[in-house]
Amino acid sequence: MRKKWWKILAVMIICAVIINGLLGPVPRLFILHESIRNVYFHVPMWSAMFVMYLVSVIYSIKYLNTGKQEYDLMAIEAVNTGITFCFLGLATGMLWANITWGEPWPNDPKLNGSAIATLMYLAYLVLRNALEEEQKRAKISAVYNIFAFPIIVVLLYILPKMTDSLHPGSGGNAAFGDLKMSSELRPTFYAAMIGWPMIAAWICSLRYRVRLLEKKDLNA
Repeated sequence: MRKKWWKILAVMIICAVIINGLLGPVPRLFILHESIRNVYFHVPMWSAMFVMYLVSVIYSIKYLNTGKQEYDLMAIEAVNTGITFCFLGLATGMLWANITWGEPWPNDPKLNGSAIATLMYLAYLVLRNALEEEQKRAKISAVYNIFAFPIIVVLLYILPKMTDSLHPGSGGNAAFGDLKMSSELRPTFYAAMIGWPMIAAWICSLRYRVRLLEKKDLNA
């Protein structure tokens, strides 16, 4: 039961986020209107993705230091989980962009950066599948992973703030905090920022345990 408490908490948080996100009151904001509800889903999806990518980098470093295969397996499953939330972030972002900006994918630095970042991690998966020798595959993909993470930070957070971007907080646009992120939004938003990464961590742990079982079956 001690190991399950955070999973139960994660489910409770996300249930509350979904219910309040869809049915709860929201402020009337210019252009955004009811679409502001997407802030409970789009932004936390990217946060969950970043958490998973960071976990993957940590375990890639651990693998290079120790050579333990379990660390490599955790690194790849963290990336697999992160890519899942990446696609969810892209989908919710395209929906929001279509409502507020008139098209699902305008020519925006942050959107283009997110496309490049997605391709980088898909290339990571392709790289792993292209290498047959286990130890070589783990080492090369670990090095790739370590260098890929700071690049996506630059693509998604630094470059958009240095150029003109449609996203809040970039290119001179007001941040969400300036858009009346009132008491109506903050509790649910903060809960979502905690709950979705917790769900991602749960999914990652399940994938990791399945991968370990598959590995045992192969070695049996």
